[in-house]
Amino acid sequence: MALRCIVSVLRFGTPRVAPLSTAPVAREQPVAREQSAAGREATSGCRAAEGARPPLPVVDFGNTQEAYRSRRSWELARSLLVLRLCASPALLAHHEQLLHLTRRLLGQSLFDKLMKMTFYGQFVAGEDQESIRPLIQHNRAFGVGSILDYGVEEDLSPQEAEHKEMESCTSAVEREGSGTSKREKQYQAHRAFGDRRDGVISARTYFYANEAKCDSHMETFLRCIEASGRASDDGFSAIKLTALGRPQFLLQFSDVLTKWRRFFHQMAAEQGKAGLAAMDMKLEVAVLQESVAKMGIASRTEIESWFTAETLGVSGTLDLLDWSSLIDSRTELSKHLVVPNMQTGQLEPLLSQFTEEEERQMTRMLQRMDILAKKATEVGVRLMVDAEQTYFQPAISRLTLEMQRKFNIEKPLIFNTYQCYLKDAYDNITLDVELARREGWCFGAKLVRGAYMAQERARAAEIGYEDPINPTYEATHAMYHRCLSYVLEELKHNAKAKVMVASHNEDTVRFTLRRMEELGLHPADRQVYFGQLLGMCDQISFPLGQAGFPVYKYVPYGPVMEVLPYLSRRALENSGVMKGAWRERQLLWQELKRRLRTGNLFHRPA
Repeated sequence: MALRCIVSVLRFGTPRVAPLSTAPVAREQPVAREQSAAGREATSGCRAAEGARPPLPVVDFGNTQEAYRSRRSWELARSLLVLRLCASPALLAHHEQLLHLTRRLLGQSLFDKLMKMTFYGQFVAGEDQESIRPLIQHNRAFGVGSILDYGVEEDLSPQEAEHKEMESCTSAVEREGSGTSKREKQYQAHRAFGDRRDGVISARTYFYANEAKCDSHMETFLRCIEASGRASDDGFSAIKLTALGRPQFLLQFSDVLTKWRRFFHQMAAEQGKAGLAAMDMKLEVAVLQESVAKMGIASRTEIESWFTAETLGVSGTLDLLDWSSLIDSRTELSKHLVVPNMQTGQLEPLLSQFTEEEERQMTRMLQRMDILAKKATEVGVRLMVDAEQTYFQPAISRLTLEMQRKFNIEKPLIFNTYQCYLKDAYDNITLDVELARREGWCFGAKLVRGAYMAQERARAAEIGYEDPINPTYEATHAMYHRCLSYVLEELKHNAKAKVMVASHNEDTVRFTLRRMEELGLHPADRQVYFGQLLGMCDQISFPLGQAGFPVYKYVPYGPVMEVLPYLSRRALENSGVMKGAWRERQLLWQELKRRLRTGNLFHRPA
C-alpha cells in the first residue's frame, strides 16, 4: 500500500499549488538527442568529426592576479581574517559563547553590522532576494553562476531537537507500545543521536514540527526556484527532503530498500557470485525462484509471475536493477511494506500498521516533491536533491530517482547527490547510470565527499552496525575519482547526461580537467559543472569561470540572526579543511602583497 502510493504520486503527479539571473554569462549550447545505443554512438561520432574544436582552456589556480580580479582589496583582507579565525581551534571551541557575549555588549544593531563586515559578509549573500542581487550579478559578470540556498535554520536547543526527532521518527504504534518495530537498528531513532546537527559541519538540518511547517519549507524552496529561474534557463536550486515531511517515512522506506538489496546479495552468495561489482551480479532466475519458493514467501505461481520475459527479458538471469523493480508498482509485492526475514523464511511487516494520519503525512511529502519538481520544470531550473544521513539516504535516492524518471525526459532537471565517502558510492552510481540507459531518461548527478562523517561513525560504533564510511581520507579521495571517472566516461557517449563536481579540493578539480581533455569533453558542451561554497575557494571558482567552464557558487541568504546556525557550521568546516584553507590564505596574502607592491591596493574590479 505505502510503496504503491510512492510511485503513483511521483509518476502521475498532483495538482499544483500556487528578474534574477543566477547562471554564468555563457549559455548552454544545443546538443544532439539520443534515445538508444545507436544514438549515443552517433553523438560521439559527431563530436569526433568536429575536428577543429579548440583545446581545453588552460586554468592556472596559482595566478592570484587573475583569481582575485573580481575582488577589492578590503574583501581579500576580510577573507584572510575570517579564514584565519576559522582555523583557530581555541576560538572555534568557544565561538557560540563569544557571539552571544558580543551581541550583549554591542546590541543587536551593531552586532548585525559587525557580522556583515566579517563572517556573515564572507559566507552569506544578503538578507533577502533583493539584497543579494548585486553580488549575484557581479559574480555572473566574471563567469560564476549561483545556486540559491535559503540558509535559515530553526534555532533549537539540543534537548528540543532531540525531542522533535524522537517524536517524528517513531510511529504512533511504537510510541504507544502496542507494536514493535521490525526495522533494523540503523533505521530506528536513537535518543543519543536525536540532535542531527551534532557532528555535522556544513549541511542545513531540518526537524519535523508539523505539516504546516513542511508547507512553509516548500514555499521557501519555491521562491528560491523562481528566483533562480528568472531571466535564466540554466540555474540551480538545492532542496532537502527532510524539510518536506515526516522523517519516519524515510527511515521505514530506507529499511525496506536496504533489506531487499541485502536479500539479493544473499541469494548471489548462494549462487557463488559474492564479491562481484553490483552490475556484474547476475543471478540465475530458475535457481532464484527455487530459493524463494523454499522460503515460503509466495506460491510458485506467484513467484513465476514476478519473473517474466516482459519485466526481465529473455536472458534467464536477473541483476540488481531487475530485482529492485520487483518492489515498485508493477508487481504484487508493492501491496505491503514488507521485507523477507532470512531466519523465518517469511515476509514481515515493518510495523503492525500505519495510522491514517501517517499515511496522509507520507502522501503530502510526495506531493510537495512533485510540486517543486513541476515548478523547476516550468521555470527551467535544475533541482539538486541534497544527500543526508545514511539512514535516510536509500529512501531519498529512490524518491529522487522516481522524480528523474518523470522529469528528466528531455534534459536532466533533477540531480541526485552521491556522497563519495560512502563505501557503496561506486555501486550506487553505476546502478543509477545503467538504469537511466535502460529506461531512456537523462542522468544528472552531483558528486560530493560528504558532510556527516563524524556523526555517522559515532552512531555506527555506539549502536552497533557496520561503519558506512570509507576508512581513510585517501580511500574517500580514490572513491571520488573512481565515481567521477565513471560518470565522465558516460558523458563522453551521452551528450544529455550532466555532472556537478562539487569539490573544494584542487587536486580533484585538476583531475577532472585532465579527464575532460582525455575524453574530449569541452566546457562549451556544458556537461561538466563545478561547484564551491560562497566565501571559499575563489582561487578555484573564478579562474574556471573566466576560462569558460560552467562554475557555480552555493549562495546562502537570510536574516543575520536566523543564519547564525549556518555560519557556526561554516566556521567549523573551514577548520575541518585546514589544508585547503591554508592554501587559500597563502594566495590571498600573496595577492595583497602584490597589490601593495605595485601600487594597486585600491583595485576596482572591471
